[in-house]
Amino acid sequence: MIRVLFVSNGHGEIAIAERIAHEAVALSAVPLGLDHLPLVGEPSPGTLAVVGPRRTMPSGGLVAMGNVAAFARDLGAGFVALAVSQVRFLRSEGRRYDCVVAVGDVYAFALARLARRPTIAVGTAKSVSVAPYGPFERTLLSRAARVFVRDPATAAHLRARGVAADAPGNVIVDLADDAPPPPAGLRDASVIGVLPGSREAAYNDAVRLCAVIRALGERPGGTRALLSIAPKLTAGRFARALSDDGWTIEETGDDVSPFRARAGNAEVVAWRGALGTLLCASRLVLGLAGTANEQAAAAGLPVVVLDVGDEWYRMRQRRLLGDALAFAPVQPARAAQTITELLGDEDRLARMRAAGRERMGPPGGSRVIAAAILEVAGA
Repeated sequence: MIRVLFVSNGHGEIAIAERIAHEAVALSAVPLGLDHLPLVGEPSPGTLAVVGPRRTMPSGGLVAMGNVAAFARDLGAGFVALAVSQVRFLRSEGRRYDCVVAVGDVYAFALARLARRPTIAVGTAKSVSVAPYGPFERTLLSRAARVFVRDPATAAHLRARGVAADAPGNVIVDLADDAPPPPAGLRDASVIGVLPGSREAAYNDAVRLCAVIRALGERPGGTRALLSIAPKLTAGRFARALSDDGWTIEETGDDVSPFRARAGNAEVVAWRGALGTLLCASRLVLGLAGTANEQAAAAGLPVVVLDVGDEWYRMRQRRLLGDALAFAPVQPARAAQTITELLGDEDRLARMRAAGRERMGPPGGSRVIAAAILEVAGA
C-alpha cells in the first residue's frame, strides 16, 4: 500500500485536498492509504482519513499577509500549543508516509516538510494578482518535490526565480464539476445564491445577506434565494438566527433543503446539497465566503459582496477575481438597489461572467496533481 499524508491550511483547502485525493484513488493501480492533517477546520467524512491534533481557531485560518488582529486572537485561543502538537505529530508519524502533500500556503508546506518525506506543494492562496511569493517562500518551495500554483502567471514568476512551478489548472474550478443538476423546483432564472461561508461567522453573515434578499423582495415580483449551508454548520442555527431577524421559518423535513424562510415577497431556501448545484441554479451570488465565492466566479456567475469592513480579505479577493466581483453597501436597501441595477445591465453581467472564468482559469488541475502525487509516492 502507498501511504500519502495531506496537510491543509484552510477551509477551502480541505475541499481541495479531498478533490485531489478523489482523483488519486481513481488513477491509482495500487491500494492507497490517504490521511489528512487539517491545520485549520474540521473535514467532513470523505476519501481522506483525518489524523493528528486539531482545534478550531477564531480566525478560521485567515492570518496571512499581515492580518495581525486575527493572529492575536488565535494566540489567545491556544495557537502555540496547537502548533507544537502538530509539529510533534509530523516528526513522529511522518516516516509512515511515502509522500506528503501541503495544500495551502507556505506555512502548511513548512510544517509538512517536518515529516522528512518527499513533499509536494499545492499553493492555493498566493498569486501574482494578489501578492507574489517572497524570497523566503521561494527558498522553501525550491525544496519541494513538485510545486503547483493556481495560475500560469504565478508559475512563470516562480520559474523565473528558480522554482520549478507548474499551473496545470485551478483545482477550485474542479470542485463543482460533478454536481447534480438543480431539481425542477429550483430552475428559476431569478434565483440568487447566498454564500455566507463555512466559518463560525457564517450565522451572523447569513442574517446580513438575507436582509438584502428581504429588501429585494420589496421590489415588484419579489425574489427567491438559495442559502448555502456548509457541511460542518448547523441548519437549525441558521433558522433561529433568521427567525430572530423577523423571518418566518417553515421546516421541510428534507435533508438537502431543511427549511424555507419567508419575509414579505422574499423567500430563502436553505441548501445543504452540492454547492455546484446551487451555482447552476443561480443567476448571481451574494456572498461573504472565500473559496465558495471563487467557485462561483469560476462557474461564470457575477459575485456581489457586502462592504462590511473586512478590507484585508475582500481587497485580496478583489485583486484575485478582478471585474468578476462587485461591492455593495452594507445597508440592505442600498445593497438591493445595487443588485437591481446590476441585474438590469446585461453588458456588465456578461463582462463579470467572462472575467470570473478568465481569472479562475481552466479545470483539470486536480487530476494532474493527483498523477504527480502517485509518481512521487512511487505508485
